[in-house]
Amino acid sequence: MAPDKPLVLAGIALVVTAMACFASLDTTAKLISASVPLLMAIWFRYCFQAVATTLVVLPQRGLAVLKTKHPKFQLLRGLLLLTSSFFAFGSLQYLPVADFTAICSLVPLIITLLAGRMLGERVSRLRWVLVLGAFAGAMVIIRPGGANFIWPMLLPLGAVVSYSWFQLLTSRMVKTENLLTMHLYTGWVGTLVVSVMLPFVWVQPTAIQLGQLLLMGMLGTVGHFFLILAYARSPASTLTPYLYAQIGFAMVGGWLVFGQVPDDWALVGIGMIAVCGVAGALLTGHESRALRDLPVRALET
Repeated sequence: MAPDKPLVLAGIALVVTAMACFASLDTTAKLISASVPLLMAIWFRYCFQAVATTLVVLPQRGLAVLKTKHPKFQLLRGLLLLTSSFFAFGSLQYLPVADFTAICSLVPLIITLLAGRMLGERVSRLRWVLVLGAFAGAMVIIRPGGANFIWPMLLPLGAVVSYSWFQLLTSRMVKTENLLTMHLYTGWVGTLVVSVMLPFVWVQPTAIQLGQLLLMGMLGTVGHFFLILAYARSPASTLTPYLYAQIGFAMVGGWLVFGQVPDDWALVGIGMIAVCGVAGALLTGHESRALRDLPVRALET
């Protein structure tokens, strides 16, 4: 049965709004990380999500929402996302928001590639070409060996690797775990781990800094909430191309807040990643439709 068109349009609107939230989060993170310790920024981001999710979910679901069949995987999933956040926040101290966002857009392509290899499925040549093309785009942005290259520019690749494994683990866990339970544990794992280190770096934030830190936490929480709502209304294959809207929002945010505009080579790299990413999403959608359209007898053989 074809998805209901109004629901699909609502899903697209929600995912684009979520991308605007995430781009604003990254812009705010870059702004605040220049004046407060990195660990403080990460702690506020996770603590806000953990507390807000608990206040919303716990009264509705009770303690039953804490039940999980795989506590070790919940811990691992939280640690993977926290690792990705460390790489991401560290990257934003050195890279323009648009460049960072474009490099992180490698994630959907890498996930598809890793998932295919892990399941023993053949990965098509076209899929390999798209992944290599996007990676080449990332190298055009970073330009190792160039006059402006510094080693922290490689940090986004760490975020890509850790977040890709986070998403792969998520895709396995959703088969047996509740989404709200996973979201709850993710927030609290990050909060508790960073809380151990927080006393060593804490500085008293000013009113403006506190507002920025709380805004960052709110943007992350609301963005993830909108993303969940979007995928509840529209197929992933329909929504994935719209994830690349985050690059556009990031370029606008970087320009408005920092006056940063990607140079010509960075624009080429951003374009390569976006084109390969959207093509990969369209290819996935085509393959899914082709599989659905196979005759029933062919699937039964």
